[in-house]
Amino acid sequence: MLNINQEENILKNRKVKPTAVRLLVLRQFMEVNKAISLKDLEQLLVHSDKSTIFRTLKTFEQQKLIHSVADGSGITKYALCLESCECEPKDQHFHFHCISCEMTFCLPKQSIPIVQLPPKFTLQQANLVLKGICANCN
Repeated sequence: MLNINQEENILKNRKVKPTAVRLLVLRQFMEVNKAISLKDLEQLLVHSDKSTIFRTLKTFEQQKLIHSVADGSGITKYALCLESCECEPKDQHFHFHCISCEMTFCLPKQSIPIVQLPPKFTLQQANLVLKGICANCN
């Protein structure tokens, strides 16, 4: 597990002021190593205010510390970005959603392929979710 100074540095590198709640939310992302929803974070951080957690997620997403994942479950989930990620199309990757346990995992080594778009089309975001059974459920 990282110490507070390392976690503070991660936030500062993304130009995010390291408040107590932000440090707690970052620590949860680092510990779970999967995509998690606002509801998941609320259950993990029972002593933190729901709106503060939501604002923290939006700040983290805006500063490219996390990215959102639409895995088809109808619930937005969030996952920690790699240090070099700028959330550009070249940084986007596949996600795996387990249909048994409902967990969603980033597959950062599996980049979404470049798609040849028609003239004057500009790609801003891509999302590709693979669905199946994860190693824990198999």
